[in-house]
Parts: sequence; C-alpha cells; structure tokens
Amino acid sequence: MMNELMFVANAAPAAGPEASPFQFPIMMLILFAIMYFLMIRPQKRREKERKQMLESVQSGARVLLTSGIIGQVTNVKENTVVIRIAENTKVEAVRAAISQILEKDEVPTALDAGR
Repeated sequence: MMNELMFVANAAPAAGPEASPFQFPIMMLILFAIMYFLMIRPQKRREKERKQMLESVQSGARVLLTSGIIGQVTNVKENTVVIRIAENTKVEAVRAAISQILEKDEVPTALDAGR
C-alpha cells in the first residue's frame, strides 16, 4: 500500500499546452503601448500646454501663483516675473510658480483641479 502511494505521489503531471516563446514579449509590448497612450502621452500634452501658457505671460496679466497669491504682472524677465499683489507691494517669482493666467474678473479654480 505504501508503495502505491509513493508511486502516485511521484507521478508526472499531465502535460498541458506549451506557451509560445513570443507570448511574453508580445504581452509586454501591449502593456507598454497601453501605458503610453493612457499615461505618458496625456502628460506630455499637459506639459506642452503649460509651457505655452508660461511663455505667453505678459505685463499686465492677472495671474494665480501656486502659493495661492493673486496679482498682476508688472515686469517679465527671462525666468522670473514681478507681480504686484497690493499697492506698493511687489513680489518677484519664478515663471514656474504661475498656476493660471486669469481673465479680468475671473475667479480662480482650485489649484489641483484637472490634474
């Protein structure tokens, strides 16, 4: 009886269908393509839109900074802008700190909206 149990325990499992050697690389390519179209491509589009927005900042524009400060641009330099936030109060900030360019009476949206 013990010999029969040992024989059953050592029996080879039934052979199943063999996987194609190209199956794994093809699945990896499909997953990368899905990731590219769902994540990387939209991110590049948002970065391009943000870069265009930062390049279009002009003197007199009303802006919202990432810190939540709203002010009017008085001077535009290569990498920085000077913003008037109150009478006789000017702040120099890097262009990347600009979150939105606001219209004349526009109420700013939440800083994290749409991201």
